[in-house]
Amino acid sequence: MKKVEIKSGEFRFVGKLLTEEAPETCRVFENMLPLKSQFIHVRWSGEGIWIPYGDLRTGLDYENHTSHPAKGEMLLYPGGISEMEIIMSYGRCMFASQHGQLSGNHFLTIIEGLDDLYDFGRKVLYDGAQDIEITLLED
Repeated sequence: MKKVEIKSGEFRFVGKLLTEEAPETCRVFENMLPLKSQFIHVRWSGEGIWIPYGDLRTGLDYENHTSHPAKGEMLLYPGGISEMEIIMSYGRCMFASQHGQLSGNHFLTIIEGLDDLYDFGRKVLYDGAQDIEITLLED
């Protein structure tokens, strides 16, 4: 099982990559690592945080996609109707944009630190963008 570490300030999460369910999305995501960026709060989707990528396209198609990520699930939206992005749900979430409901590839699920995820999401909501670093953990 491949895992990643997501760190931001005092928060630390470990997620497992869903290499069987979303192999191409995981491959693209692994090629983006190590990833240093910021999580910002979503505008349309509810209790979620995201990393926007604008017009960047990776050639991905849909796999293991959903519009309703559960708490701790991360999606990669390959772009099309809206910009490419990575979104993580920290509570109730329905993935959407100003153009309406979207569906993204569920490629990662948080397996450690889930109890702190809501507090982290609220920090992003009330304190603004938070620096994050995502790295692949060695087995």
